[in-house]
Amino acid sequence: MYPTIAISLRTLAAFRQCHRACPRFSIQAQCRTLCFLHDIPYRPYLNTQFSAAYDIYLEIIHHVDQRLKAALKHDTPNWRLLNSCPACFYKLQDEPTLDFNWLVCVDGNNSLKRWDSSIYGNTAWLDSRQARSDYWIDRETVDKYKHEAKSCDINSHDDNWEEEPVDASTNPSNVLTCVDRWCNAGPETRKKMFSVFHESGIFIAACRHRFILLACDMVQSGELAKYPLALIDKLLTVYGKNGGCAYDIGCAFSKTLSNSSFGSRAHDLGFRMMVGSFHGHAHNHKCQLRWHPMYIPGMGHTEGEGCEHIFSASNELARSTRHASSFHRHQSIKEHFSFWDQDKYASLSNFLWNHYREALKAVHNLTTELTAIKHELRLTDDDFVRFLDEEQKYLDDLKQPPAEDRIRIRYVETLDELAERRSDWDSARQAANNALTELPASSLVQINQALTVARIRVDSSYAKLQHAEALVAHMESQLGVDARWEIGGEEYSCFKEEASLGKYRAALNDLERLVVMRLFELSKLSLSGTGYKLRQQISKALQRRSEAICKAIARYNVQAVALNPPCDKISWKDIADYTFLGEFDLLQHSRSDVRSDDWAKPAYREETSKYFKLLRAREEITRLNVEIRRLRTAIYDEELQATAVIRDLSGSDPLLASELKRQWRSRAAINAVHVYRLDQIGSLTGFSGVRGREDIDDIQAIIMSDYVDMDAIDREEFGRATEDIADYLQSIVD
Repeated sequence: MYPTIAISLRTLAAFRQCHRACPRFSIQAQCRTLCFLHDIPYRPYLNTQFSAAYDIYLEIIHHVDQRLKAALKHDTPNWRLLNSCPACFYKLQDEPTLDFNWLVCVDGNNSLKRWDSSIYGNTAWLDSRQARSDYWIDRETVDKYKHEAKSCDINSHDDNWEEEPVDASTNPSNVLTCVDRWCNAGPETRKKMFSVFHESGIFIAACRHRFILLACDMVQSGELAKYPLALIDKLLTVYGKNGGCAYDIGCAFSKTLSNSSFGSRAHDLGFRMMVGSFHGHAHNHKCQLRWHPMYIPGMGHTEGEGCEHIFSASNELARSTRHASSFHRHQSIKEHFSFWDQDKYASLSNFLWNHYREALKAVHNLTTELTAIKHELRLTDDDFVRFLDEEQKYLDDLKQPPAEDRIRIRYVETLDELAERRSDWDSARQAANNALTELPASSLVQINQALTVARIRVDSSYAKLQHAEALVAHMESQLGVDARWEIGGEEYSCFKEEASLGKYRAALNDLERLVVMRLFELSKLSLSGTGYKLRQQISKALQRRSEAICKAIARYNVQAVALNPPCDKISWKDIADYTFLGEFDLLQHSRSDVRSDDWAKPAYREETSKYFKLLRAREEITRLNVEIRRLRTAIYDEELQATAVIRDLSGSDPLLASELKRQWRSRAAINAVHVYRLDQIGSLTGFSGVRGREDIDDIQAIIMSDYVDMDAIDREEFGRATEDIADYLQSIVD
């Protein structure tokens, strides 16, 4: 009845857009700004008042949007999923067939955690309101997939990833297993989240143009299998057959997916998992040949890392949602997602423009380079395919040595150890004899000290010699060796080489681990939001890591030279060449006969990579031609529908028609920019799609008809907003 404070709708609208454009800008920052402008002291209770008013404002916006969706017939089930990205999902009747009808990526992120209010020792802060969003898959639906993984005990809370079992006699060695390399692919015991957080992050799905499709909360856990399973099941239901999905552990998750309740449906629909291009280079090389986008036909230049781009923006939202209620956290995330999608739509034609130019440039450069190299090396396209097949066969055939051979390798090492212990014992006895010859010239104290030292050294050496003798005898009994192998003999030399190769692999593994850690630290050092102290700690760690890498290089070179024939040494400069290229695995398994094969030679490997990049570039152009037609047609159809609805509402609901006109001005301006950019793509040298100049006349006519039908005030505002765009379109028509 007697209000003491009022917050205008303009202020709320301004805060909404500021917060969507800059997620760090919180309600507290807005209230402090208003207090400064009104020359009043800041009080914390103002945050609560502003938050309550903002909730009501968003409620009003929601109801208006619902009425607009009903008028536009956008309220059908899954309408947003089917129409959010016209380049991906606006299907045409006569479009060419693509290897993948739709491409998405999925991933989890733990930045958007929410603090559990009950951990303060107080009663949990309850908020019965439920945020409304068609992005979200609720927790109950996600938990239906909790026990989908075959390896899970139905009575436990584990939700592990699955991978092909490793058998020493029939499967590749453990080094070809990706699960052990990734924390989010590990067992549940390695994925527990701090109990202070209730929601520990989000898991999302996005299309190849980075529109957000679906999301769900990760509740008190890391990345479990149930989250991608829930999202993929929904995507398969909506989008149907011939889909592709990139995931940073897609290699491990594919087995979990195949054993799930809808695994057979996914197989029948031709669904294909893969690993994103960035994460893929950190997997072992055998995994890359099967799961990396560069080797998958039909992928084009789809990187599969769209989620990382989304998270780079949503991370800024974490500070304002960490201590919010569940309702306000979902509300903020929904606002951020909707603005993100609007922003991606506004830049969609620019995405197509940049990718088309890059694809044309790649085709031109790679074709020129490969033509010269094929002539010089006398290669054909079939040779590059053969090189890839030979490399895959080599990696598939890699197996651990049989158990008996591993024992023989250990036997050789124990023989070397026995020889070393015998040499130490001989040296100790010789030193003791020398000490005895010097006794008459020494004092009694010196004699006792010398005798004690000599006795201890001899006894210690003899004890080690006896231990080595016992170990050798035990190994001989296991192997059934009647006569002890001679050092330098044929059998000894054979397994001595295998033992040296094992040390070489260990040195290489250590070097690879240090290099990858260094790369992760370097990437973290450049992230925005990293505090000064953390940057200093990372810088010091890099200095220590550089020293460790230098020592690891030295150890590697020692073992590389000891091989027969020796491997090439590695220098500090060479480390950059091995960055995320999977070449460490090739070095680790290489033998002299492999290094002599064409596919293992650096020059041939480089050209093979160029060949497959060329194939993907050509596929990218084909896909972009389809996406350009889809976007142009969607713009045309949207123009027709919007103008028709505005005319109908002008008589039946003038207020709603006015709001739709207001929203349509921005959309029409964006669409006109899209038409301009698509026409630019059509004028590129090398463009192979269908030029859409005939559609420009239709769109221009619709814009001008809108302009004529508006009243004087709307016509003046609309004319100012679209004058430049209309002039450009008219110049194209002329």
